[in-house]
Amino acid sequence: MKLVTYQQDGQRRPGVLTSRGGSDVIVDLLAADASLPGSVRGILEGGAAALAQAAAVAQAATTVIDAASVTLAAPIPNPGKILCIGLNYADHAAESGQPLPDYPIVFSKYSNTVIGSGEAIILPKVTDMVDYEAELGFVIGVRGRHISEADALDYVAGYLPVNDVSARDYQERVSQWTMGKSFDTFAPMGPALVTADEIPDPHNLAIRLWIGDEVLQDSNTSQLIFSVPKLVADISEVMTLEPGDIVSTGTPPGVGAARSPQRFLRAGETCNIEIEGLGVLSNPIVAESSAD
Repeated sequence: MKLVTYQQDGQRRPGVLTSRGGSDVIVDLLAADASLPGSVRGILEGGAAALAQAAAVAQAATTVIDAASVTLAAPIPNPGKILCIGLNYADHAAESGQPLPDYPIVFSKYSNTVIGSGEAIILPKVTDMVDYEAELGFVIGVRGRHISEADALDYVAGYLPVNDVSARDYQERVSQWTMGKSFDTFAPMGPALVTADEIPDPHNLAIRLWIGDEVLQDSNTSQLIFSVPKLVADISEVMTLEPGDIVSTGTPPGVGAARSPQRFLRAGETCNIEIEGLGVLSNPIVAESSAD
């Protein structure tokens, strides 16, 4: 099941993205069953029963909306936590000149960074070193603390593409990466949250990023240093994970800062990320207005 949050008439509503007659359509879950929670995050908080109810409603629905007629927000526009992993591909660590980490490098983003597929990444006026990072994200579906690796996947609701956009000059000013990672619009994600039952092995997914005809990242999640279960276990040693929390698992090689010459995002481009089975996250790039 592909859970989405879509925007129509100024409202955000939960839906299921599916195909009918060869076209992408959205089932409005609340229109089909008003007893469902009013958000994707609420559905996750409702546990297995709410997910099963949403799946049944989507399958039975006869009224659908043309996906092209609405705007998609991020599947979870207001995550409680956005936790990102640095240097989690061996070849990316090598291109960055960094040793392989012995323990996951975890940093945070915040809800101001979250946008959906089709929404614009805004290049801040104060930097011209805005970089792209294609990443596999996973979303927590069950509240937990001190979760074992063996049980970890039971706590994962599903997966989605994430772009960990980064202002490299701000990131490198100090040892903590928060400022370089937390400009508005710097965490595009989506188009959908694909539930875990559709992704039997998150560690064997092709991942690719391109701009125009330039393929800039092309790898596979089999190259992850720390697996999804390992990340769940290590993070939950420290903090309680809640439904709707998002963990972005790190980026493969090919980032702009490591290229020669360096290659950063430019206004007028569109950045595309595709992860096998999860769809395409596509975001236009625009310059911040001088009036802002």
